[in-house]
Amino acid sequence: MYIHEITKRLGVDLSPISNKGKSEKRFNFVIKTNFYSGSGSKLNETERSYKALALESKNINGFDFVWFTGGKGWIRAKNNLEETFDIMEHIYNIKDLENGVINNFLK
Repeated sequence: MYIHEITKRLGVDLSPISNKGKSEKRFNFVIKTNFYSGSGSKLNETERSYKALALESKNINGFDFVWFTGGKGWIRAKNNLEETFDIMEHIYNIKDLENGVINNFLK
């Protein structure tokens, strides 16, 4: 993924590592995590969107959609999250990430 794609899709300004946008770096993989301290429509919409992305990308060779999330917000929305667990192969919490689950994908 190129820096301009990361900026466009994830809203992350990486200009400090791209000579203020003058050099186009490419990353082999990108990890974005999210954390929800409260429940609400944003959390539910994220779950629906990520479930759709997982289903749409399921048959792309050489591509794994992996979701890292966490936070107390999921306590109230656990039924929604459970729906995603049922169809998504790779969904992890922040603690899984801290414990090195990402190493399973770096082979």
